[in-house]
Amino acid sequence: MSDKVLMKGNEALAEAAIIASCRHYFGYPITPQTEVAAYMAKRMPKIGGTFLQAESEIAAINMVYGVSSTGHRVMTSSSSPGISLKGEGLSYMAGADLPALVVNVQRGGPGLGGIQPSQSDYFQATKGGAHGDFHMIVMAPASVQEMADLTVKGFELADKYRMTAMILADGTMGQMMEPVSLEYDIKPMPEKPWATTGTKMQRGHNIINSLSLVPEELERLNFERYKKYEQIEENETLYEEYMMDDAEICIAAFGIAARVSKNAVNEARRQGIKAGLIRPITLWPFPSAPFKKASERVKSFISVELSMGQMIEDVRLATECRVPVTLCNRVGGMIPSPEMVLEAIKEAAKNGGAR
Repeated sequence: MSDKVLMKGNEALAEAAIIASCRHYFGYPITPQTEVAAYMAKRMPKIGGTFLQAESEIAAINMVYGVSSTGHRVMTSSSSPGISLKGEGLSYMAGADLPALVVNVQRGGPGLGGIQPSQSDYFQATKGGAHGDFHMIVMAPASVQEMADLTVKGFELADKYRMTAMILADGTMGQMMEPVSLEYDIKPMPEKPWATTGTKMQRGHNIINSLSLVPEELERLNFERYKKYEQIEENETLYEEYMMDDAEICIAAFGIAARVSKNAVNEARRQGIKAGLIRPITLWPFPSAPFKKASERVKSFISVELSMGQMIEDVRLATECRVPVTLCNRVGGMIPSPEMVLEAIKEAAKNGGAR
């Protein structure tokens, strides 16, 4: 068994990025993700890497664009308002087909909101993230171990598909401490013949650019990008099922909401209510298949969220409205308790799945 160390989620994520051969980090402080930048500030100079606190979030994402263009692994991190500022750069990176890892440790909003945990950036992350037709691979950890594991996977997927991968963690995941193993079999980085590494007079020029003024060419690029997205939806979707074999009521939840919900499912089972949980790990691509399958036999779904109801829309789409889907939520930095989720389960059981 591998040795485990006690680490905060933000720090485990940062160390995992270094293990995954990330040697360039650009960011700007904002709660509750500042520990990522602080950790990188200590570690990067010791391993010959680059840490730079940019003058703004906008500057940071454009630095990521530049380093990614050279084929190196690079990341940035922020919290909700900071990710909004990075939006233009994220779209430019999508248009230039550049790989990178972006971390959003979410806080309550809208606006400056508060510094407590939230999941209200779900729409922003999964429906593109900025202007134009594009997607990012979005992964939602539910433990400190997954903060690290999904970071490594995020870099690998970003390189594999030449696109941005995002870790969408609620503030709880960034701030909590748990034992974590950081032993990984890191795959070699793929060849990047598109990178701007200098021609050495041995090849043609590589140009990294998101501008395409010929309509037919831009259309072709968008169609090609969406063919790639179809491959990702088919091959890279991740989720966890818990007690779903005979479940009559299904909880949908990710991140800290899923951990709370698992406790509620356990208690519901003790009380004779057949509840289960489907936890999306990739929020995009969303794991529609298990929800669709479950909708053929369960009586109702409950979407447990730290938002006003964002993931619930994808649950309803996946289940094709075969059975009721209701919302159990807290917002503004509040977290649903296991008792609150249990009451929602009891209500659904009492109503027999009725709306």
